[in-house]
Amino acid sequence: MHRTWLFAAAIAMATAQSAIAEDFYKGKTITIVTSTGAGGTYDTLARAISRHMDRHIPGSPNLIVQNMPGGGNVLATNHMYNIAAKDGTAIATINNAIPLHQVVDGRGVRYDTRKFNWLGSTGGSNSVTLAWNTAGVKTIQDVMKKEVILGGTGPASSIVIFPTVMNRMLGTKFKIVTGYKSSAAVDIALERGEVQARSGSFEAAYSQHPDWISKKKVVVLVQVGARKDKTLPDVPLLTELARNDEERKVLNLISAPILLGRPYLAPPGVPAERVKLLRAAFAATMSDPKFTGDIKKFGLSVDPLSGDEVAQIVNDTINASASVVAKAKEVMPRKKKKKKKKAKKDEKSS
Repeated sequence: MHRTWLFAAAIAMATAQSAIAEDFYKGKTITIVTSTGAGGTYDTLARAISRHMDRHIPGSPNLIVQNMPGGGNVLATNHMYNIAAKDGTAIATINNAIPLHQVVDGRGVRYDTRKFNWLGSTGGSNSVTLAWNTAGVKTIQDVMKKEVILGGTGPASSIVIFPTVMNRMLGTKFKIVTGYKSSAAVDIALERGEVQARSGSFEAAYSQHPDWISKKKVVVLVQVGARKDKTLPDVPLLTELARNDEERKVLNLISAPILLGRPYLAPPGVPAERVKLLRAAFAATMSDPKFTGDIKKFGLSVDPLSGDEVAQIVNDTINASASVVAKAKEVMPRKKKKKKKKAKKDEKSS
């Protein structure tokens, strides 16, 4: 009798919470901010989620996507931490290098990733550094002997971080050219011959440019992740290039964000019950056959993580030992110091 009463009470409470959520979200719009430009994998997945997640939220709110590229993904992250609505109507997907950027660089950071409400992650693929077939290199060891021009966006993105680390720790000779607005812009530059290499998601390269792989237009030099991609068994992991235990620990820290895949968050301050609802809706969307069928058309798939799993990876990154962080800082991209303008001499005679 007592158990029956408790079960009935739990159902009643859940029903009441669902009704409250429906009252809040009915007729409202949830904005999904993406820290990347249009056309990339982050954007494609965000738009697919916007088409399906409404079915899993009481009140069936409308979902739209807002691209907010800039500052190596820092612009959107700062926006979500400081400006975005904290009522559950604003969520975001940000680059997985953002937590690492906070602990080893801090450039432009006005956020603390530990305080975000992490909803989960779609998972992801290994990051790779690849070179165009005319670059004259076949392995990462070749880049230790020959300069290769690599295109990049901003300092907080893995598209710049990993090549920089390899230059400073392992002795590669990537000449990194930054300033491209998005990874898609780097792809265009690579095909035009403006640059010879790029770093980024292997899944994205494979799905968006299948001819790069099938026609052997590119060669994959190195991959970053917890384990080798099953289609790249002969391509070394970044951590395998370490020459001693200290380097291995540093490279493990720098590689950790790839485990995050493509994470989703809500700002700090969103009511706990609404965060719980959004987490459940995100998880349900990841296993929704209509959603998985939708992204399959783009050659994509998901290997989702829960909000708790994402939060743990973020916390482990931020709380790395001081000695490992210090060494990582030495090899991460650094901001160039601006030259101080010399004061104009007073031309008036004394």
